[in-house]
Amino acid sequence: MTITDVARHAGVSTAAVSKVLNNAYGVSPAMQQKVQASIAALGYRPHAAARGMRGRTYTIGVLLDNVRNAFFADILDGIRDELSSTDYTVLIGAAGFDPQDQARTIRSMVDRQMDGLILIAPGTPRPEVLATAASTPTVVIGHHDADSSHDSVVDADDVGAGLVVDHLVALGHRDIALVSAPGAKAGQWKRTPEIVLAAGYLEAMERHGLADRAQVHQAAYSDDGGFKAGLTLLTAERVPTAIMTGADVAALGIYRAAHELGLRIPGDLSLVGYNNTALAALAPVQLTSVDQAGHTMGSTAARMLIERVEGKRDRAIRTTMTPRLVVRASTTEAQGR
Repeated sequence: MTITDVARHAGVSTAAVSKVLNNAYGVSPAMQQKVQASIAALGYRPHAAARGMRGRTYTIGVLLDNVRNAFFADILDGIRDELSSTDYTVLIGAAGFDPQDQARTIRSMVDRQMDGLILIAPGTPRPEVLATAASTPTVVIGHHDADSSHDSVVDADDVGAGLVVDHLVALGHRDIALVSAPGAKAGQWKRTPEIVLAAGYLEAMERHGLADRAQVHQAAYSDDGGFKAGLTLLTAERVPTAIMTGADVAALGIYRAAHELGLRIPGDLSLVGYNNTALAALAPVQLTSVDQAGHTMGSTAARMLIERVEGKRDRAIRTTMTPRLVVRASTTEAQGR
């Protein structure tokens, strides 16, 4: 089925069909309706490669490292909802944690002439991301390193960490540990979410006179990473009475470690996550967590990207989400307060 077949069926010119397909200015509602009816009747689909040869493929590539992180699902929902009324299709590259695997996935997206990229906390070396963004419209979610070549959507992670420490200190906790992703120094990102989160945590602990009790334990943001971190922290010489994690998925791993060690949450250990995913609100979990508006982050990133793709803006901007603490049953007053 070709554009010529659609034009013949609708009784219009191929130029008119082309204008409808490209949402060109000046097409009347009647023409839109007539052509769309023929497209539906004939089952016509524009050929993506042919569209790419004309300058645009109407595809957006989204890079993420771990499909098991429920927060990424919130971001993807936001991206999808923002683009649902457009002609753009989202293609996901789940590249894993390895920086080189992520870099290969980004190159593949560029090679396939995707119109723009949304990179969620990329581990890819920053110079490569900047080189890509110089030629392909790009939005980076998570990293606080701003650059004129790409747009950014970030959370005020330092503020979020402070909210958690303030909450736990108010409950009488003094030994508060942070489980944070290790990051990749080779990536040359200086202000990743985990770096900003840790800085906010340490500043808040110092503000409460608890700098000497601060513990930052590095672990992958995964159930297994949280489980291993929990086993280490909860069998140490100085066991924390509260643990904050940089991701809900890691907090669930700590839940599992506490259960294996015979510890009760929140009776023996208060636990706080980050991202406020759907998992946090489940009745058996009821995890206190920091909400950084994942859906809004995704929709904002998609909107910013399309502005750049369609030439409506040529200057990079950064949007910052304001976190809020959602208190549930996983935190309570410290024992012996």
